[in-house]
Amino acid sequence: MIYLDNAATTRALDSVAEKMAHMMCECYGNPASMSKMGLDVEKEIRGAAQIFANGLHCKEEEIFFTSGGTEGDNWAIYGTANGYKRHGKHLITTEIEHPAVKNPMQHLEEEGYEVTYLGVDAKGHISLDELRNAIREDTILVSIILVNNETGVVQNAIEIGKFIKEKNPITLFHADAVQAFGKYPIDVNKMKIDLLTMSGHKIHGPKGVGMLYMRKGTKVKPLLLGGGHQRGQRPGTENAPGVCAMALAAKEAFDHMTDGIAHVRQLKSALATGVLAMENTQINGDASDDASPYVLNVSFKGLRSEVLLHALEGKGVIVSAGSACDSKKKVGSPVLTAMGMPFSEIEGAIRFSFCRHNTMEDVEGCLAALNELVPFFRKYNR
Repeated sequence: MIYLDNAATTRALDSVAEKMAHMMCECYGNPASMSKMGLDVEKEIRGAAQIFANGLHCKEEEIFFTSGGTEGDNWAIYGTANGYKRHGKHLITTEIEHPAVKNPMQHLEEEGYEVTYLGVDAKGHISLDELRNAIREDTILVSIILVNNETGVVQNAIEIGKFIKEKNPITLFHADAVQAFGKYPIDVNKMKIDLLTMSGHKIHGPKGVGMLYMRKGTKVKPLLLGGGHQRGQRPGTENAPGVCAMALAAKEAFDHMTDGIAHVRQLKSALATGVLAMENTQINGDASDDASPYVLNVSFKGLRSEVLLHALEGKGVIVSAGSACDSKKKVGSPVLTAMGMPFSEIEGAIRFSFCRHNTMEDVEGCLAALNELVPFFRKYNR
């Protein structure tokens, strides 16, 4: 099997699975317990938090563990709305956000909040001037995806953070870093990020666990009420096996980040070159090296993506027609639509997404399958 759908999920590292098994079967005390077993688990969790803090250049006490990216995004948005409503009820996001951000924003609009949705250009970049003009005295949150999950476009976080704080220092900056974490250098202080979310299963960690960075001193409210775990911010016994295994995956990602970027950039370049040699194909989004090397979105004009991806699967090649969260909906991609693409190009869009464990042989196998299937389907579509 050739797996090129790593933006949807990744295979857990063997060491990650072993860490989970160790935490479930041997180091399984309750971290809230005062017993030695409980204290041992608490120490493991604090060590996990320190790994994340080191990678983001923040403090350990600013790291909170969640059930994944969706919870983290919801917490950042609803927690800010509840904690800062005396300062205002205006929020800013973009038209290319993941549903975990877009849907809470739409729900807040129903509750009387005002949301500004920033447009993007043909490559998927927001306009910094539009952002600056949108920030108001009553703007409490700007939520922007750092690396888009469908196209791999990278937003300029340093400039975004600078513009936000210059225009309104009270406004919080939330970064959805689910596709950026461990694959892209992040310094929350240089980028002036106040809230940041990630998900373990995107970096070869387990599913069902994630992390929210929350800058110390913010007034973000918790989503849940309960026993005062995680400094009173996220009640419920910590998922110690998931947290500690995810931290191991994060450390591996940090340690191999530079080499990983260089490796997947070669893979992406080779696949892009091979695909563009085919008739009626185009790269969607930013085709330059400024985009994430981990994601390549291509339109096979005149073909339907679901037909091609199932045919590729029949050849042992796993890819995606877009976001895994939207793939079963019979509508065109909102991300590609926001970029101004016509439906005739959107309906043939395929997302190839890489990890550092993919090989050039994977790319060659994918291209071989495409070179067999694409001409076949074009023959019958004429």
